[in-house]
Amino acid sequence: MMTITASADVASAVTSTWTTAKGQIQSVVNNVVFPAIDVILAVLLFVKIGGAYLDYRKHGQLEWTPIAIIFGGLLFSLTAPLYVWSVVAYGEKF
Repeated sequence: MMTITASADVASAVTSTWTTAKGQIQSVVNNVVFPAIDVILAVLLFVKIGGAYLDYRKHGQLEWTPIAIIFGGLLFSLTAPLYVWSVVAYGEKF
C-alpha cells in the first residue's frame, strides 16, 4: 500500500488569497458598490421629499423622520469608503 502524506496550511492559503484579491475587491467596492448604493439612496431621498411635500400640502403635517433616516444612510454610504477599509484591516488582526 502506498500512502501519500500531504500537509497543507489552510490559514496561509486563505491569507495569501485574501492579500492577492484585496486590492481588486477594494477597487470594485469603492468604484461600483458604494456609488450604486449612493444613487439608490439619493433617488429614494428625493422621492420621499416629494411625497412628504405632497402630504404636507394635503394634510398640513410634515413627517421628518423617514427623510432624516434616508439622509443619514446616504451620508453614511458617502463617507464609508474613507473608513471602512481601516475597520476591515482592524478585524484582520484578530
